[in-house]
Amino acid sequence: MENYRIHGMSGEWEVVIGLEVHAQVTSQSKLFSGAATAFGAAPNSQVSLVDAAMPGMLPVPNRECIRQAVRTGMALNAKINPWSRFDRKNYFYADLPQGYQISQLYHPIVGEGEIDVVLDEKNPETTTKTIGIERIHVEQDAGKLMHDQHPTMSYVDLNRSGVALMEIVSRPDMRSPAEAGAYLTKLRQILRYVGSCDGNMDQGSMRADVNVSVRKPGDEFGTRTETKNVNSVRFVMAVVEAEARRQVDVIEDGGRIVQETRLYDPDRNETRSMRSKEDAHDYRYFPDPDLLPLELDQAFLDECEASLPELPDAKRARYESSLGLSAYNARVLTSDVETARWFEKLVTATAAKAKKPEAEVAKQASNWLTSELFGALNKLGTDLASSPVTPESGAELLGLVASGTISGSAAKQVLGLMLETGDGAAAIVTREGLTQTSDTGAIEAAVDAVLAANANKVADYKGGKEALFGFFVGQTMKAMQGKGNPGLVNEVLKAKLA
Repeated sequence: MENYRIHGMSGEWEVVIGLEVHAQVTSQSKLFSGAATAFGAAPNSQVSLVDAAMPGMLPVPNRECIRQAVRTGMALNAKINPWSRFDRKNYFYADLPQGYQISQLYHPIVGEGEIDVVLDEKNPETTTKTIGIERIHVEQDAGKLMHDQHPTMSYVDLNRSGVALMEIVSRPDMRSPAEAGAYLTKLRQILRYVGSCDGNMDQGSMRADVNVSVRKPGDEFGTRTETKNVNSVRFVMAVVEAEARRQVDVIEDGGRIVQETRLYDPDRNETRSMRSKEDAHDYRYFPDPDLLPLELDQAFLDECEASLPELPDAKRARYESSLGLSAYNARVLTSDVETARWFEKLVTATAAKAKKPEAEVAKQASNWLTSELFGALNKLGTDLASSPVTPESGAELLGLVASGTISGSAAKQVLGLMLETGDGAAAIVTREGLTQTSDTGAIEAAVDAVLAANANKVADYKGGKEALFGFFVGQTMKAMQGKGNPGLVNEVLKAKLA
């Protein structure tokens, strides 16, 4: 892999990157209360007495949130700690009614793991890198301050207060914006497959704190800064580049890097100081006296492991080895869990209609999905989730092509009408009169007419200009208004011209 370097006046600098990803756990209720977690609810409409820190209210751990964190750790090949403990992280802010956050510092639920990322899909063997996971701990989210509701006052919305988060902390193993982007993309992909987080960064259910430092290659780690709450893969990559450049400029101008928390301004593509970076002792962590340690028995761990789905790397390998898909198609189809599910339903339905094994129809189905349907949806500015074409209706269209009922060119026309009207393929073919002609007699008559009308070209063809064969095919198909079976047209023409 090519080394990424920042070029300064004093030579090359290496960038060291670590990410702390906060992923909202998929659950119907919060980490320690029964309040709902639906996105977009009216302010302060999903707040229990526990979330509002009313006196005497005691937290009760949500079993599903713990289960999802364990499943995530297993998917990341991480060590699961059967014994873990909650700590209080003490700080005071208007959106934190308790005056502390319940988190896990000393004994997290998940220990070390790893993720393999590929930086160049054309050369996966030479561009794969393993990024270490240091830990995953569960914690409650804070509320949200709203500064744009009134000219002189700020409001507090506690809907997010107490929502369960997994904080997934990487090791400082990344050395370029591309590696940081690939890591975050792969992590989000795995979380979506597992179902432990929806990964919707635009809704705040997944966000990253980006730790960046610079050093001369081979030197000790430099002082790092942490840029908070970055909400897209593209912005994470931009933060790495902008902050690394800023640090190099500061050092080369004779300054020093201060350990601090920063914010990213995407409009100016720059980071700016927010506050000095606190250390763990500044938060006065201590074990939460209201919560017993978590003790996970083997039956619970076995159930978590058994519930894991086929993960993206394994699915991609199976698509290539068992279904015979190209590496490119396998990558595209496994990049998102919903796309993979759609494709597998398409293959199952297509195989059932054709009464063939799935392995025999998978390549045709994958080519149609990745080129025809994706291309058509892209032109319409929509995606697979919003497509009126279902896997079952897609299988119907593929069946009509495979049986010779319609031609490949007619299939494109039918697909366009399916997307426009939502009607089924067979109904459209009947209504539009697109059924392909496989009547040998009708094809022979059309071929005879074309050859008779172009006798000089027939003579040229027989004289060695074999490229004219395509001309005869085109003229025959035109005469038959595109409804002639292309395979039969070719056969009849070859026989007549022999």
